[in-house]
Amino acid sequence: MDYNSDIIRDNSPMDSLEKQLICPICLEMFQKPVVILPCQHNLCRKCANDVFQAGNPYWPTRTTVSGGKFRCPTCRHEVILDRHGVYGLQRNLLVENIIDIYKQDHSRPEKKKENHPMCEKHEDERINIYCITCQVPTCSMCKVFGAHKDCEVSPLQNIFQTQKTELSNCISMLVAGNDRIQAILGQLEELCKSIKENSQKKKESLNGVFEELSRVLEEKKAVLVQRIAQAEEEKTDFVRTLIASYQEQIQSSSNLLQNALQASEQAGHATFLLESKQLIKRIMDASKGSQLEKTESGFEYMDQFTLDTEHVLECLRNLDFNTGCDDEEEEEDETEEYEEPEEEQPVDRSQLTKQHVFNASKEITQAQ
Repeated sequence: MDYNSDIIRDNSPMDSLEKQLICPICLEMFQKPVVILPCQHNLCRKCANDVFQAGNPYWPTRTTVSGGKFRCPTCRHEVILDRHGVYGLQRNLLVENIIDIYKQDHSRPEKKKENHPMCEKHEDERINIYCITCQVPTCSMCKVFGAHKDCEVSPLQNIFQTQKTELSNCISMLVAGNDRIQAILGQLEELCKSIKENSQKKKESLNGVFEELSRVLEEKKAVLVQRIAQAEEEKTDFVRTLIASYQEQIQSSSNLLQNALQASEQAGHATFLLESKQLIKRIMDASKGSQLEKTESGFEYMDQFTLDTEHVLECLRNLDFNTGCDDEEEEEDETEEYEEPEEEQPVDRSQLTKQHVFNASKEITQAQ
């Protein structure tokens, strides 16, 4: 039968003794207990002095009075103290010795009492044998008269050692398994660290690839812009040359016109005839040579610099990491392209690499 250990401890003599060793003022175990005569109650000397000081507030400054009154906080008995006050009370050495013995006893480690299990069928019989057939511990009465009378039994000590050894082996296996799991956890942590490091390296590599692509595009852009600027300069120079030629022709025509007007205003016939023939010839020659060079239709447009980037944009949209496809799949794709060249083959994103983008950039230049 089991008993509540707290109930047993509360009703034990040591607990009753502990209650008798508690100061009614501080509710702690006595510290230098003093006995109050004649009521024989005990107080800590410090607690008694505090009570005395509270009841006699002028005690520290009094010089003519040789004593004071002290009222016991337990029974309210009044005691007249001498000039020493509370320090004149006798110390209770017996209580001090009892407290020392009590503290020494409680400082020792408590011995665990063996709680031997009893048989459920026979309450007065202790379990002292082990049924090997049923694999359960039992008592002697169950072996002789009870459910295990036809079973094979063994002393508890024999089975205890066997199962204790087996349990120890299981514990060792469990510890070893935990060690393996701990090692695997360490490997997984290292794996996470390696994944993070490799991911960072790939990110840096990818940033480098795109920086290279940006650099190539910027270089290509600069080249194409330079070509447009060169064509602009050439066409502008040509047009300005034509403008200068036409301006010279206008100036020459203006001068010839002025000479013709002056000649037509001559009064003398002979003078007019001497100059008119040559002047008419000059006008005819000027009229014949007025066919200057002209610009072609649409000369001002820059249609030759139209850039077709659709296939390059498609390549960039389909840009993806190389998944490492087998060579056989690549050969099958090439065969399909050869057999049906008229059909547009789907773009395999896994095969688009940095080189494809570079080749597409070259195609832009070659298209010009």
